[in-house]
Order: sequence, then C-alpha cells, then structure tokens
Amino acid sequence: MFNLKEIFSVTLILFSVIDILGSIPIVINLRKKVGHIQSGKATIAAGFLMILFLFFGESILKLFGIGVDDFAIAGALIIFAIGAEMILGIELFKPDPEASTTSASIVPIAFPLIAGAGTLTTILTLKAEYTQANIAVGMIINLGIVYAVLKSTNWLERKLGKTGLDVLRRIFGIILLSIAIKIFKGALFSGELD
Repeated sequence: MFNLKEIFSVTLILFSVIDILGSIPIVINLRKKVGHIQSGKATIAAGFLMILFLFFGESILKLFGIGVDDFAIAGALIIFAIGAEMILGIELFKPDPEASTTSASIVPIAFPLIAGAGTLTTILTLKAEYTQANIAVGMIINLGIVYAVLKSTNWLERKLGKTGLDVLRRIFGIILLSIAIKIFKGALFSGELD
C-alpha cells in the first residue's frame, strides 16, 4: 500500500508548490500587523483543506459549478495581490482591528499561502499518478515542515535583520508574482497546470 518512492516524490512536489520557505517574509510581515500567528491552528487548518481536497476536491468544485482552472485563477489573483504588496510596500490586506490572531492564522496563512490554489490543484492532479495513501503521507510530512518553519519565524527574523528581511520580501514578492502568472497562464491558456 505504501510506496517510499511515491511518498518521496509527492513530498518533494508539494514542498516546491507550498514553498513555505519563500513565505517566511509574508508570515513575518503579517505577524507584525496582527501581533501573533498561531502556528498550530494555521497548520491544522491547511491540513484540513488539503485532506478535504484529496478526497472531495473535484466534487466540491463541481457542486458550485467551478472548474479546477477557475479555482486556480482565483488563487493566482490572491497570490498576485500579496506579491504586489510585498514589492511595492503598499497595504492591500488591511488588518481588521476586531480580528483575532486565529483568523489571521487561517487567512492568508493557511489559505492561500499554504493550502492555496496551487497546492490544492496539485493534490487533485497527483491523484492521477499516485495512491491516496502515499499522497496523504506526503502531505503530513509537508505539514510538519510548515509547522516547524512557522514556529521559527521569530528566530529567523532576528538572524536576518531588517535589511535582510526587506531584501527577502522583495525577492519573494517577485517570485510570488511569477508563480501567480504561471498558475494564471496554465489555467487560462492550456486548461491544465504544469
């Protein structure tokens, strides 16, 4: 039932799509806005979304009359907005003073940064090649990595300093814009994601 080669492949694919290391500047920036990120709740919420999509993704989208490509384009637009915010130093997502740290941990950390359109559509496409059990194990491994990175953002911020974070934020902002454009193009023009 379990295949180590499949688990390794799924883990690497999801790790590159989730790109939690690239999200570090976003997480640090968001933490400054809301004061605290609940790493456990963000990881659990992302895991719930990923498992839900593994088993019921296509059915959920069909229920609302939404195709996988439509979902990917919506996610790409959110990722694009976050990337633009990072590069231009503008504030598109204004923190709600009434919002709790739990809601900030779920949006935008759990969704769309961790379990975003790219991750969820990748999970749907992995089902064509790998068994659900191996995909589930690969997801759990990635969620462990996500949790460890979210927990260590304070330490990373101290090590990098303000200048290092500014440079990283702009670099990863450009990468996020590129990912958004790739998802958008893949969904819009070819009808499938790379």
